[in-house]
This record gives sequence, C-alpha cells and structure tokens, in this order.
Amino acid sequence: MFNISELISDLIYTVPAIFIALSCHEFGHAYAAYKMGDLSQKENGRLTLNPFRHLDPAGTLCLLLFHVGWGKPVQVDPYFFKDKKQGMIWTAVAGPLVNLVLGFVFILLDGLLLVLGFHGVIASYLHVLFQTTAVMNIGLGVFNLIPLPPLDGSKVLMGILPEETYFKLMQYEMYFSLGLLLLLFTGILDASLNHAISSILRVYLNIVGAILGIFI
Repeated sequence: MFNISELISDLIYTVPAIFIALSCHEFGHAYAAYKMGDLSQKENGRLTLNPFRHLDPAGTLCLLLFHVGWGKPVQVDPYFFKDKKQGMIWTAVAGPLVNLVLGFVFILLDGLLLVLGFHGVIASYLHVLFQTTAVMNIGLGVFNLIPLPPLDGSKVLMGILPEETYFKLMQYEMYFSLGLLLLLFTGILDASLNHAISSILRVYLNIVGAILGIFI
C-alpha cells in the first residue's frame, strides 16, 4: 500500500544525495575536459556545482528508483584536447572518480559524527544523510563505469579502442542503451552492482575505522 509519509521520509535523504552526487559527477567531467583543453565547458555553464545545470530526467528517475543513474551528459569536443585519446579517458573517468572520492568523504564525515558523540534530531538526520549520500555516490561511480552507452565506461572505450572499432560499435548505440534499461528494470544487474558497492563500502569503512582509531 502506498505510504506518503514513508515516501517523504525517503525523499528528504535521497533528493539531497542525488543533487550532490549528480552535480559533482558532471562537474568532474566538465572540469576535466576544461583542463584538457575544451574551454567550451565554461561557456556552456557546466563548470558549476548547481545541480539544475546537470540533471537528466531519465538518469535522475533511475537514481530515485534504483540508486544508480546518470546526469545530463557533458558535451565534449575531443579535437580541442592536446592528446585526444588521453583527454577522452580522463574526461570519462573524472565523473565516476569524483563520486568514489565523495563516497569515502561522506563515510568519513559519518564516522566523525559518531566518534564526536553528536546526538539529537539534526545528528540523526545527518547520520542517515551521510550514509545515503555515500552509497549514492559509490553506486553512481560504479554504475557509470559499465562500458555501455550512455554511461561513462563507453567513453573510456573511445580512448582505448581504435577509432574504427569504436565507431562500428557505436552504430548499435541505441540497442546498447535499450539493453541497459532492460537490465535495470529487470533487476539483472542488481546482484553485481550491490556486491561491488558493498565491497567498496567495506573497504572505506575499514580505512575510516583505522583513521579515526588513531584519534580515539
């Protein structure tokens, strides 16, 4: 049965987490492209953490429903890069890398919250928000490394594969994208993604535990 209170309770954590994860993810792409020589990112307004510059309706919906998804793609012109292949690789991995780093940061913040002994309504909210944001960022980072369009992993292939091979594969981009949506809605990817997310989360928790243990 539909429960509006549970929905609202979930959204007060997931919406901020999505805004943080998506805006930082797409900013990472834009900043990497900008540093590699594509100055159009500044002109296009993508060098910002404003989430409304980066939200993609379908990707945001997938994040709400499955906690994995994507933002509005950063349009990159590799011909501005000094090294086209290296530029594509670094621009593609920058978004997921930012998410994985943020996942660790929010686990660390949650650990500090607990170690410092904060209590009350605000502390309880931040505890769940930090955990939700950490998992959201890890999930977004891992998911986007899958080498299927429109995900970042497919852009990494552009920097690795010969151009002729890559563009032959991209002739079937629409079918790959539909296949990805099918995998999401059928839940076929769930087990693999959850395993990857939980493994990274476990590593982060161990590192944070070791770091905070020094100061306890």
